[in-house]
Amino acid sequence: MSPDSASPAVPPSPDPACDCAMAGGLPDWVPVGAEQDPKFACRVMAGVSLGSAAVPHKPPAKRRKLTLDDYTQGVLESDIGVLSRAITLVESNHPSHQALAQQLLTRVLPHTGNSIRVGITGVPGAGKSTLIETLGCLLCDQGHRLAVLAVDPSSSVTGGSILGDKTRMENLVRHPHAYIRPSPSGGSLGGVARKSRETMLLCEAAGFDIILVETVGVGQNEVTVRSMVDFFLLIMLAGAGDELQGMKKGVIEIADLLAVNKADGDNIQRARLAAAESNRVLSFLQPATPGWQTRCITCSAHDPATLTELWGRIDQFVVATRGSGALTARRERQAVEWMHAMIEEELRHRFFRNPRIHKLLPGLEQQVASNQIPAATAAQQLLNCSAAV
Repeated sequence: MSPDSASPAVPPSPDPACDCAMAGGLPDWVPVGAEQDPKFACRVMAGVSLGSAAVPHKPPAKRRKLTLDDYTQGVLESDIGVLSRAITLVESNHPSHQALAQQLLTRVLPHTGNSIRVGITGVPGAGKSTLIETLGCLLCDQGHRLAVLAVDPSSSVTGGSILGDKTRMENLVRHPHAYIRPSPSGGSLGGVARKSRETMLLCEAAGFDIILVETVGVGQNEVTVRSMVDFFLLIMLAGAGDELQGMKKGVIEIADLLAVNKADGDNIQRARLAAAESNRVLSFLQPATPGWQTRCITCSAHDPATLTELWGRIDQFVVATRGSGALTARRERQAVEWMHAMIEEELRHRFFRNPRIHKLLPGLEQQVASNQIPAATAAQQLLNCSAAV
């Protein structure tokens, strides 16, 4: 057999005596004097023999179930962990959770109402999250405590949501005075989660003096946002389309301030022209808030001075509406509208949970789909069935 075809040499097995020498000391290949060098970090330690004894399996400890007193104390003491669990509680659809959540809200209600509630919306890609992060860091550095309720759209196919706002706001999420709570929209109007109002109250009770509600999309249903905040901000882009289209949607009519974002670099001039055009449009519209003239400004997340001006406008709004009583009147009206919305939602749930409706509905749906009866006739039959005792 030729040397080239010979099998590769197998290294000899280590000497057991060598293993004993290495246990608790340095390997034999370590250079002389290396044990005195602090830069040399290699050390071989003797292993532990378990023998035949089995390692006991310890299940992870279950999280302690909180009582109503625990929730109340934690929220009022600004315990972020308890606050997050309280928000999960109010978002739950379980009957027992809903009952406990209402008791909690009743207890913390006297500690609410001390924040500035700002709704922020705009077309996708307008830079809402980046603007909120920069503005939020600026406000937190000034001593404010900021809560951001970021509502993500729920998939119409799977029902899931990405909930990626904490990823997009990586600087703000680390600020000790900021709290970001992403929530799924759940298909509710305007992209606002069904329990966003209760979440806002819990954040106020926890001591956050500024609440920002970031919503998804723009359109007629954004009036839902208007019904739960003090100030409504619309983020726009220069050159995104005819400004008159915004009037058709009705979004401009309910906004307290318009801001053309990304006004930096080569886009500054276009942003200023877009703001000027929007101000001309606004001069023909009725103000969204009595005693306050809605205007359009330019801003950029890369220019803190423009964000300072933006928040200055919001401060002016709060001072003006508090002095005139418009802010108090708006919140009182919103509370009544909130009650009506809850009644409508509960009636809807009770309607579809009715066993008679559950039995009759599939057949009527089939008849409507095949054009055998009008939709209005089917709806009336269901309502009559629900009302029958």
